[in-house]
Amino acid sequence: MSIKLRTLVALTIAILIFILSGILSITISKRSGADIKKEIGVTLSQNAYQMADKLDYFMWSRYGEIKVLSELDQLKEQKHPESIEKMLNRLHDSIPSFSWIGLTDKKGNVIASTQGILKGKNIEERPVFQRAKKAPFIGDVHDAVLLAKLLPNPSGEPVQFVDISTPVYGKNGDFKGVLAAHLSWEWSKEIRDTVLQPMKSERGSTEIFIVSAKQNTILLGPKHLLGKPLHLKSVKQAQQKKNHWNLERWPDGKTYLTGYALGQGHLDYQGLGWAIIVRQSEDAAFIPAKNLQSFILFFGGICSVLFAIAGWLLAGKIAGPLQQITNAAYELRKGNKVEIPQVRGIKDIEVLSSSLRNLVASLSETESELGRMEDLAHNDALTGLPNRLSLYLQVEQAIRSARVVADGYFTLLFMDLDGFKYINDTYGHHIGDELLKEVGKRLKRSLRKGEYAARLGGDEFVLLIESSSGEPIEEGKRIGSRIISVLNERFMFNGNSLTIGCSIGGAVWPMNGEDIEDVMKLADQALYLSKKSGKNQVNFIDLSSIQAVQ
Repeated sequence: MSIKLRTLVALTIAILIFILSGILSITISKRSGADIKKEIGVTLSQNAYQMADKLDYFMWSRYGEIKVLSELDQLKEQKHPESIEKMLNRLHDSIPSFSWIGLTDKKGNVIASTQGILKGKNIEERPVFQRAKKAPFIGDVHDAVLLAKLLPNPSGEPVQFVDISTPVYGKNGDFKGVLAAHLSWEWSKEIRDTVLQPMKSERGSTEIFIVSAKQNTILLGPKHLLGKPLHLKSVKQAQQKKNHWNLERWPDGKTYLTGYALGQGHLDYQGLGWAIIVRQSEDAAFIPAKNLQSFILFFGGICSVLFAIAGWLLAGKIAGPLQQITNAAYELRKGNKVEIPQVRGIKDIEVLSSSLRNLVASLSETESELGRMEDLAHNDALTGLPNRLSLYLQVEQAIRSARVVADGYFTLLFMDLDGFKYINDTYGHHIGDELLKEVGKRLKRSLRKGEYAARLGGDEFVLLIESSSGEPIEEGKRIGSRIISVLNERFMFNGNSLTIGCSIGGAVWPMNGEDIEDVMKLADQALYLSKKSGKNQVNFIDLSSIQAVQ
């Protein structure tokens, strides 16, 4: 069966262009889809870890406050209940998360409490008293029993608490009673919202779940799932102290990218074994890749039609040059890098060959744009500094480089702005964001050779130093002091003169351990030491003596 040249040329061009578009569409969409999946999965696992860390830090802070309060002579003597009650009310006013704080005698009678609630009542049979007779007690999330009708509850939803209680001993070591506190579970939602805020995007909503170690019960999540068990591979892996992500089918039948981490406590707070699960719908996550694939196919389809018409009209004069173009297109289809030949002599054929060249260039530029988008994913959108993902990649590179050199090492400085929350609360988040941008600019300007700065989130930054001296701790202190001096200089925003401090904690790899996570934890502990010791200073943790080197 014969076919006319015009028909043959038109069909050939249309089919080649469409196949070329399809190949590029499938290749690019698969590559971008895999990159997007990995990018979002890593982000979700990081946010799960961040949520777990914030929960543990919050619980550790409240636990420490109750322990310190129980050591006051005023509580040990129990001679002036009115004064004790005023003290408890001040703590309640300063930290609203404490829904109720009460002091009992050794028989469980409440002798002082916030706002006088339950004063004179006996709570001897309650776990918050029984479990704290001999040692501090921290109880998991539970419904309110005695306080449900006594505390304000504008929402009308069931009131839930986390218990913290500790025994109170007299000066002679005799048991005097129990200092008990109920933490409102609402604070967990506030922490969840701070974690989710940077993740808001057009890809769809992200959800965070807190799963209890007891029967995998959902403590925080969508209302219709609260109190129900959640049996997932991710939950099991989190309970095995793993921090990663999965593409997993959930009980609702949908597939989600699922990040997970385990709350393992903080310092002397052992934690309650909460599994933190962060999920995002697979369909929502891959929308950009699917849109790109559709665009390429649509664009390729239009080009196929246009060139088929051109081939039909000019078949008699373009058979030879068209064969060259067809051969080049076939090589592109096989994945070889070739250019569509630039035909000379016939104007119409010149236009055709030029158009095909532009098409391939346009598709190549689209693929290059995807690569640029991948680069943007490694940078913090607000400050322009590298983000947490980029930091981890830089750390891996630093480890590889250090291992090549004899006695190679590098230093991590964890930085936290002092006074940033006050500026946010006083001048608003807009000024806070502008301040963070300026901090990022100052850090960039102050960086020297071998120094790498990144933003972890909020007002937390990290400086990685590829040490060149034989005294990395002293070098880290000098660099940290330089950074503090730079950040202590005044900021001007809308006529407002603002100042901030910067607390810094450092650790050295591999001097402080071969496991980079252990080194990071030590740097975080050193940061906490800086905060505790007066802020706006640099501290390192010396493992050889387990003492702070200042």
